[in-house]
Order: sequence, then C-alpha cells, then structure tokens
Amino acid sequence: MQRTIPLAICFIMGIFMMVQFFVPHPSSIAFYEVILKWVILIGIFALILGVGSLTIYHTTKIRRKVPGWTFSIVTIVSMVVTAVIGLFGGVGRGSWLQVIFQNIFVPVNSTMFSILAFYMASAAYRAFRARTKEATILLIAAFIVMLGMVPIGAAISKRLPELAEWILTVPNTAAKRGIIFGIALGSIATSLKIILGIERGWLGGGKQ
Repeated sequence: MQRTIPLAICFIMGIFMMVQFFVPHPSSIAFYEVILKWVILIGIFALILGVGSLTIYHTTKIRRKVPGWTFSIVTIVSMVVTAVIGLFGGVGRGSWLQVIFQNIFVPVNSTMFSILAFYMASAAYRAFRARTKEATILLIAAFIVMLGMVPIGAAISKRLPELAEWILTVPNTAAKRGIIFGIALGSIATSLKIILGIERGWLGGGKQ
C-alpha cells in the first residue's frame, strides 16, 4: 500500500493533466486552477525543506570548522537578512529588497559571469582545435561570429556582421531546434514512464 497509493495518485493525476490540455472545457480549466493551487502549496513545503536543509548543512560546516566555513556564515546571514527584509520591508519599487537586488545581487551575478568568461575561453581553446573537419567548421564559424559581433568586424567588411547574423539565425537555430526536439521527446518518454509506474525512482526506493 505504501507504493500502490502514490503510484495510483501519480497515474490518475498524470492522465487528468494530459486530458485537460486537450479538452478546452470549463471543468477542465477549473480543475487545472485547483492543481495550480496545490502546486503552490507543495512549493511552500519544498521551500521550508530547502531552507532547513541549507541551514543544517552550513551550520554543520561552521560547527566543525571545515575549510571555507566562513562562507557558510555569509550564506546564513544573507539568507536571514534577505528573508526578514522581504517579509517586513516590502517588495515594490524602492523597497529594501529591490535595493539589495540592484546593488548586491546584480553586481555579484555580473562578477560570476565575468569569471565564467575565462573558463569559457579555456574550454573554447580546447574544443576549437582543428583536428577534424567538423572541428574546423566549428572553429571557422565561431571565429566569424565573434569577429562579426564586435566593431572591428564591421570595419574589416560590412558583410561580416551579416554573415555572423546568418550563422546565428539559420544553422545555429536549426541545431537548437533539433536539441529542443530531443529534450521534448526525452521529457515525454520520462513522464510516461513515471505515470505508468515503470520509473519508480521518485518513490525513494529505486525501481522496485
């Protein structure tokens, strides 16, 4: 019963959710709105579990003085301060939460992306070695795109930015759509396995 009931609920709700997308009936829309409310409630409980797990993890690091434990202090203090300001300081324009977002989160986020640029450059150097025909084509296309996106590319040739835009719009978009189709088919297959009870890893005990 411990596995049968969750599997039955998953199957029934999965079927209902699939049907309501193909049946534009007021009852179907009302059912979907009820499900959204349940999703919000589940998200709240998941948030509580996430905050509790984060707190336990970092307090354990602080108590044991593991390497980097000072960053755990910063994490916990930041979480508490942001939560308190969000609860009592408002969330509208000009609120303390917006001040924190604009003056702390945005600069930190920009810094992280700027650091990632060096890792991307290193990865590109390793990946763009012209060892095969495919790698050579990738190297040439990347060089044209990077050169066409900067002012010096337009100074060299007016057609270079147009060629870079064509590469991004046509071949790149075609490849992205192929990847998206693959992801969609994989998501559908995984969802059907979960709804039909073939995949039971979400129950916590593997495929039993």
